[in-house]
Amino acid sequence: MLRLAVTLGDPRGIGAEVVDKAVCRFVDEIPDVEVVRLGADGFDSGRSPFRSVGAWDGTEASAGTVAAAAIRAAAEMALRGEAAAVVTAPIHKPALQAAGFREAGHTEMLRELSGASTVGMLMTAETTRWGTPLRVLLATTHVPLRDVPRLLTAELLVEKGLLLREALRHDWGIEEPRIAFCALNPHASDRGLFGDEEERLYAPALGELTGMGVNAAGPIPADTVFVRALKGEFDAVLAPYHDVGMAAFKTVAFGTGVNVTLGLPFVRTSPDHGTAFDLAGRGVADESSTLEALRLATRLAARRRRRKDEGERAT
Repeated sequence: MLRLAVTLGDPRGIGAEVVDKAVCRFVDEIPDVEVVRLGADGFDSGRSPFRSVGAWDGTEASAGTVAAAAIRAAAEMALRGEAAAVVTAPIHKPALQAAGFREAGHTEMLRELSGASTVGMLMTAETTRWGTPLRVLLATTHVPLRDVPRLLTAELLVEKGLLLREALRHDWGIEEPRIAFCALNPHASDRGLFGDEEERLYAPALGELTGMGVNAAGPIPADTVFVRALKGEFDAVLAPYHDVGMAAFKTVAFGTGVNVTLGLPFVRTSPDHGTAFDLAGRGVADESSTLEALRLATRLAARRRRRKDEGERAT
C-alpha cells in the first residue's frame, strides 16, 4: 500500500479545510492509498490518520513553527520509507521568518532537509482549459525581479534543463522530452536590441544541452512559447523567472495545477494556491488543486516504485 504524508500548512489558512475535502474524495477514488495528515493540535478532523506536530498558540510565529514542524515530519517519513510521497498544504513565508526560519519556502526547506544537491519548482497541469497539458519549470523562484539577470546563468540553465529532462523521462515516462526555453527579454532580445542574455547565456547553454542529447529549443519569446506548448509542440517549458511562468500557467490551469519539487529523493506535490486567509473558516475553499496534488503524488510515487521493483528484478 502506498502512503502519502500530507501537511496541513499554516493553521490560519485554508490548508486543513482543503485537505479534508480533498481526502474525502480521494479515498473514495483510490481506497488502497493511505493518507496521513500532519498538523497542529486540534486539527484532527478524523478524515484519515493524523499526527500532531505541536500546539499553535494563535501567534504568527507559532503558526510558522507548527507549519515547519509538519514539513520536517513529513520529509522524515519519506526519507525513512514510511511514506511514498509528501503533499504539502500552503504555508505563509512571513510566518516562517517570524519563527526564525531562513528558508524562503517549501522548495528550499525540503532541499535542506533531504540533502538534495539540485531541486526545481515545476508547475504542472495534466489537463488545462485548452484540454492539453502544460508543465513549467522555473529557473529562478522566489527572488526580486531585479536579481533575476544576476542569478540567471548559462550554468543554471543547463542544470535546470537536465533536471527537467530526467524528471520527464523517469517520473512522467516521456522517453524523449521536448523542452522549450522561454526567453528573458521581449522578442528574445531581437538580436541584441533589448538585451544580450539570449546570446550570452541561452546560446551556450542550449548548445551544451543539445550536445548532451537534450531536445531543447529556444530561446523562444514568452508571448508565444506557452501557446506553442499548449498546442503540443513541447512537453515542458523552462521559464527564467517566477511570474513569467506562473502568470501563463495560472491563466490556463488555476485550480487544477500542481507544484512538484524536482530533484528530491521522494515525490513532493502541493496545490497551486496560497493560504487564502480571507477564506479560512468559511467553508467555501475549493479543494480541486489539493485533490490533483494527491492524485499526481500517487501516480508519480507508483511509477517510482515500479521502476525500483523492475530494477531490483533485473539485478
